[in-house]
Formats: sequence, C-alpha cells, structure tokens
Amino acid sequence: MSAKSRVRVERLYQDVTPEDGQRVLIDGLWPRGVRKDDPRVGIWCKDVAPSRELRDWYHHDPARFDQFASRYEAELAGNPALHELRALAKRGVVTLVTATRDVSESHAAVLAKLLDRD
Repeated sequence: MSAKSRVRVERLYQDVTPEDGQRVLIDGLWPRGVRKDDPRVGIWCKDVAPSRELRDWYHHDPARFDQFASRYEAELAGNPALHELRALAKRGVVTLVTATRDVSESHAAVLAKLLDRD
C-alpha cells in the first residue's frame, strides 16, 4: 500500500489491526469454516466478486492474470456495488479481504488498483 493509498488488501485469515479501517470481504462465496459474525470479515460485498465463469476460466493461472484483470474490470463497469465501495474508500481506509491464497494475483489486487485510481 502506498503512502497515499486508502485501500489495503489482505487475506481474510489475518488478524484485525487498527490500521485496517473498514474490512470488506469481496469473495462471491462465503469462506469455509468462518462464522458469519467473525470480526475479520467486516462487511460482505459479494456483488463485486468476479463471475463464476471468469473465476473458472482464470483458475489462478499466473499466465492469464493480465487478461483476467482486463475481463474483471469490464465486468465491474457500471456495477453499483463498486460505486458503494468507492464511496466507502473516500471516507477512510478500506481493507479488502479475501480467502484467496495469492492476493497479489487475485481479484482483490485488481479491485484495489481500481479503487486507488479514484
């Protein structure tokens, strides 16, 4: 996260810290073994998750990440949930959380870059 960035990305399983601001789970599916009232989740914004078709196509193949990012950004165009996240990020620090193992090549990284552009 850059000094000016108000958007952070972390794995869901990391402990909550005061620097996290508002934590937002951005996965389309609820993570296994996590209670609905788990404080590491914060709020759940499943409507910004990539479509099942896109997730299945990508299958976390690093060679496909750039194309995945482009397709995901196209899916997010005009998405009201993205608009809500932008508004939240303008009010303070937002930590996007995901159960994905490699957050640097995930939808969370793409979404964080989109939010940082604003």
